[in-house]
Amino acid sequence: MNEKKAFAVNGFLALIVLLTYLVWSFLITIGGSPFPGVPMLILGIVLLSGLTIVQPNQARVLTFFGRYMGSVRASGLWLTLPLTIHKKVSLRVRNFNSKTLKVNDINGNPVEIAAVVVFKVVDSAKAVFDVDDYEQFVEIQSETALRHVATKYPYDTFDDDGYSLRGNADEVADELARELQSRLSVAGVEVLEARLTHLAYATEIASAMLQRQQATAILAARQKIVEGAVGMAQMAIEQLQKNSVVELDEERKMAMINNLMVAIVSDRAAQPVINTGSLY
Repeated sequence: MNEKKAFAVNGFLALIVLLTYLVWSFLITIGGSPFPGVPMLILGIVLLSGLTIVQPNQARVLTFFGRYMGSVRASGLWLTLPLTIHKKVSLRVRNFNSKTLKVNDINGNPVEIAAVVVFKVVDSAKAVFDVDDYEQFVEIQSETALRHVATKYPYDTFDDDGYSLRGNADEVADELARELQSRLSVAGVEVLEARLTHLAYATEIASAMLQRQQATAILAARQKIVEGAVGMAQMAIEQLQKNSVVELDEERKMAMINNLMVAIVSDRAAQPVINTGSLY
């Protein structure tokens, strides 16, 4: 089922013509000629049933005894085919806020996730005839797509490789929008945007996962500190030797490296010990 343009003429002009026709038919009827007058009155009333008002950003889907006759999108007063049923469909941009869903990420950790979907109807025929209720269809498919996307990624990762729900929200939202569009195109709906509005670990594991995040963050930070400390110690020894400030044997190099590593890597401030020389 695809949308097509329905037959429609200017309603104001048609209303003037029909009212004139009805007055003329009424005058003929009361003038002593009921046989042509009454059928003419009935015909005029039937033609008046084709009048319809279309609001801005709205469409009227016309069916004639079960057959789709087309849609009227232009706003205003229009005269369409008489004896047709006019189904109103909104073409305005709308938001759908999903419920907070509890799903398992790719690592099996339960997370709470929710999203907002911005959509509009672009094909009124599909929205009316291809699904029972397109608004309910959007709601169910949005939650289904959100569950599916959430199971493809971990909640968080400290590695540079791979996406995560928390660290790559834009990429996850783009994939959610693409999957929603593939699901909702059958209902004549266009997805304009999809964004995550809530993301958190489930209550039963929130405390444990917070400790895990803190431990992982500490390990990652320590790794960076050690890499920096090694570089600084190497740079200090090379600079001393380059400028011929002091000659260091292997034992003193090791002692110096040890002192620098302890001072830099330690999570507490180092206490310096000043050596003023020896007695011998």
